[in-house]
Amino acid sequence: MIAAVLLLSFVALLLAGVPIAVGLVLSAVVSIVAANFDSQYFGLLAAPQNFYSAVAKYPLLALPMFVLVGSIFDRSGVAQRMVTFAIACVGRGPGMLPTVAILVAMVLGGISGSGPANAAAVGGVMIAAMSRAGYPASFSATVVGAAAATDILIPPSIAFVIYSVLVPGASVPALFAAGMIPGVMAGIALVVPAIWLSRKHGFGAEEAALPRPPFWASLRGAAWGLAAPFLILGGMRVGWFTPTEAAAVAVAYGLFVGVAIHRTIAWRDLYPILREASEISAVIMLILAGAGVFSYAISTLGVADPLAVWVKAAGLGSLGTLALVLLALLFISMFIDGVSIFLIFVPLLYPIAQAFQWDFVWLGVLLTLVVAKAQFTPPLAVNLMVSCRMAGVPIESTIPWVLWFIVSFIVMIAAVFFYPELALWLPRRLGY
Repeated sequence: MIAAVLLLSFVALLLAGVPIAVGLVLSAVVSIVAANFDSQYFGLLAAPQNFYSAVAKYPLLALPMFVLVGSIFDRSGVAQRMVTFAIACVGRGPGMLPTVAILVAMVLGGISGSGPANAAAVGGVMIAAMSRAGYPASFSATVVGAAAATDILIPPSIAFVIYSVLVPGASVPALFAAGMIPGVMAGIALVVPAIWLSRKHGFGAEEAALPRPPFWASLRGAAWGLAAPFLILGGMRVGWFTPTEAAAVAVAYGLFVGVAIHRTIAWRDLYPILREASEISAVIMLILAGAGVFSYAISTLGVADPLAVWVKAAGLGSLGTLALVLLALLFISMFIDGVSIFLIFVPLLYPIAQAFQWDFVWLGVLLTLVVAKAQFTPPLAVNLMVSCRMAGVPIESTIPWVLWFIVSFIVMIAAVFFYPELALWLPRRLGY
């Protein structure tokens, strides 16, 4: 009965248009009161305690810093220099500019950790360049939106930081390492339909006539940006700093490059950069805090344990159950943003994962892949919304193109599902 009150009240609040953070808290409070109606204070003291404890965690210090890194590198001019270098590497021709967009998004994924920020940085350079080369605006927006989804797989990743807070058995370094190979595979999976569609429809015919940038000059221009992922990830690997400290180092490095090296960030630009990062971080933290109360209600009121028992008794087996979960989330994630997917469903999945002894790091990578796919799957495709706004096209115009990228991405998710070593080999190799 209490479980029904919790879940139905939350769904009702979402359908009524209540913000997710508020809906999480209100549904949890209603269920806590219903379960403790005869006790003093109705058990309500648990709400503020868990609201605070959900965000009073050291790993979460990295979250606003990585958001800030995304804002800084978005304005630092690094993306343009990386695009020039990537063109010098892959050359000119049909399908090459979309390939460049995907490669640059993957490199920027090793800096910012935010898909929408990546889409804005890459889209600001690539959409106009692809338009000049003869690519339709809707196709260009699709490529950029899909490419930016690799951002939350290639470390540092805000999604992995949030997941590590929710699941004690998964450390941030292990998740970061586990995301590397699937992240690169995701980029390759997107390159295939990008090149095939370009050549099939004759996109980019004008591109072949454009000059190829000189390799060494473009490498010198992109060197500061290319060094950032090595500084962040290499510094964590050799023990110079923790993931949280790495986020602060990335902010300092980004400011140094933008202000002193490329001189694309003036002191007057710092306030809007800080304000943007603060607003995004505040929204995420509010949802996290609300999810803390919601998770408390799930664990304390006995919602998840009967669910785990029922799922295990269904007879689908370990892989069958996980496949069903992923299929359900692939659909649900089309309508709920990635952070909310983690905060709502990970507490429910945790006892099921324990019952079937799923590896928590592998599960985290699979869930993040689902969230990444959702970032460019209409209707709630945050990356695609950003790239479509920059391209000046409606999101529905991308559907003929984006379906091919979605299919390719799902094939890659299936590969990680059937071969867990794709995610687990590197963290095991590195001793995580």
